[in-house]
Amino acid sequence: MTHADPALAAPPLHHRPRRMVGRDIGERHRAATPLELLFDLTFVVAFSQAGAQAAHLLELGHYGPAIVGFGLGLFGVIWAWINYTWLASAFDNDDLWFRLATFVQMVGVIILALGLPALFHSIDEGHHLDNVLLVAGYIVMRVPAIALWLRAARHNPAHRGAALRYAGLVALMQVGWIVLMLIDPPLVVAVALFVALGTSEMLVPWIAERNGRSTPWHPHHIAERYSLLTIITLGEVVLGTVLSVSAVVEEEGWSLGAGVIAFGGTALAFGLWWTYFMMPSAAVLSVRRDRSFAWGYGHIAIFASIAATGAGLHVAAYAIRDEAHIDDIAALGTVVVPVGLFVLALYVIYTALLGRLDPFHLLLVVGTLVVLAAAVVAVAVGASLSVGIGIIALAPVVSIVGYETAGHRHQAAILAELRG
Repeated sequence: MTHADPALAAPPLHHRPRRMVGRDIGERHRAATPLELLFDLTFVVAFSQAGAQAAHLLELGHYGPAIVGFGLGLFGVIWAWINYTWLASAFDNDDLWFRLATFVQMVGVIILALGLPALFHSIDEGHHLDNVLLVAGYIVMRVPAIALWLRAARHNPAHRGAALRYAGLVALMQVGWIVLMLIDPPLVVAVALFVALGTSEMLVPWIAERNGRSTPWHPHHIAERYSLLTIITLGEVVLGTVLSVSAVVEEEGWSLGAGVIAFGGTALAFGLWWTYFMMPSAAVLSVRRDRSFAWGYGHIAIFASIAATGAGLHVAAYAIRDEAHIDDIAALGTVVVPVGLFVLALYVIYTALLGRLDPFHLLLVVGTLVVLAAAVVAVAVGASLSVGIGIIALAPVVSIVGYETAGHRHQAAILAELRG
């Protein structure tokens, strides 16, 4: 008598409703699903929209409205993605209801993205916060999560407490967002309330996971999901590079400057990618699940700084075409600052993940900042904006060389200690 291979029997070929039970945290070969990859693609639109709106205000010299609008808009997008991703890592059963809930979430991303221009414009005008579409899209993204948490509570006695806390607290937060949308207070008050509600949202997972048994998220799967969104966000850097190169070509045809920007922008995206993947996220999370909060929350700065780098390259395109209302040094700064923030955020997360400060990391951070400062100095003394971008592309090289020559040995020793 022959027996069917269990590996061939699962997952089922149909997607009819089935119990939404917790996943095995030790499941082998757990990887992102095609649905999750499709889900991530909708965030490309939101990142691109936020970057384009921020770039427009930056080239006008309206730095405050650009930063505030970019921060508020991206927070809603990134936070909804983070919450849904951890939920999926713990309870994704790929049935009909889970697929439909994911679809609704994708619709919410599109609605939120459509509301970003009005948000930026209202902040720039300075009277009130036009957040109707933004908040509506955010609520649409969060409602499916509430429904799925309630399903998880029904089907998982061991995790019922955490799931119910998630459902109740997330629903309560949405009431707060609806009130903010309806009362339409003055801009300063609206931004303050937005920050307060956003901070409260970030407390929800901490409260829900603190009491009782935590949700069964998969360390390798969650690390892969974050890395995939990082790659998607790096697409904004590539887009910004294309815009900058196109601007040079329009002004002077194909030239050395166009080549420098094309190489520099691509090298910058590649360098940021290489630097990010030096961090041993899955290896540490698999043995120290308690460090997931600092690691997961810290990625908000990672995603935002990468998207801002793409916006900065877009500003550089405005400056190269002589359409910007700021000088070349200021335009270069819109790239220098987010690249610097990316490096700082990465090493802060790295330190929190490993649970200790590696002095070698401080050396790499200082070296990176020196390269970024050199780019600003070069443009200040007369170098072209394209040369400045080329120098910025060398910033990640400091970490890459440092890691490949000595840093990997530091990492191996710490990982061996953690595993031991």
